[in-house]
Amino acid sequence: MASREQLIATTFVELADTLVADFDVIDFLHTLATRSVELLGASAAGIMLADQRGELKVMASSTEEARLLELYELQNNEGPCLDCYRTGQPVARAGLPAMHTAWPAFTPRLQQLGFHCAQALPMRLRSETIGALNLFRTEPGPLSEADLGIGQAMADVATVGLLQERAIAARELLATQLQAALTSRVVLEQAKGMLAQRTSLSLDQAFQLMRGYARSNNRRLSDVAAHIINGTIDNDLLRTDRRPKPTTPPGP
Repeated sequence: MASREQLIATTFVELADTLVADFDVIDFLHTLATRSVELLGASAAGIMLADQRGELKVMASSTEEARLLELYELQNNEGPCLDCYRTGQPVARAGLPAMHTAWPAFTPRLQQLGFHCAQALPMRLRSETIGALNLFRTEPGPLSEADLGIGQAMADVATVGLLQERAIAARELLATQLQAALTSRVVLEQAKGMLAQRTSLSLDQAFQLMRGYARSNNRRLSDVAAHIINGTIDNDLLRTDRRPKPTTPPGP
């Protein structure tokens, strides 16, 4: 098993390696979300990026609960990710009372989904902020300063990677690419729901099945989602026998 230091090094290489043919924004952002959970003291993570109008959109999440929390933030115009994007600075509150004061609608929803802390790190390059990384914890209290430093570095490298992926006219091209990624995300959510219904898997398991198939067959995640929706890939996907196995609860 790779050490934490090795995983950190591998993650930074992955986040910097955006100058490749057929770069997949959705898979790239999902890597950032999942590695944030693996490397930091977070229980779940999500990413919002701004579209061409400067409006935040949910682009990736490590769990379905994280995605629902991010959508709730947008629907209620309240939460750490929005504050982080608006200020370009990390956002955290010391405890639940402070969180209730800052985000009176968001905090109860956070608790309903099993979390006790939420904070956000900006995805920025110098004065330009293109989104934010949301970090959720089931344990009370924010992340340690050391983990926050690593998380911010990951967010910074990912931002640089996204911007340099189209260095010429970066802003215009990035906005176009992000809009295309948002469209792909809608298709992805539809496919995830259809696959979960067909296979009796959870939404998170269905997504992992789709992503594993796309990677093992060198296919774009959005293309796999489209084929699941039109029914041309479902049987082939299931024959891969890559379904996540249910976790056996620990004994008494």
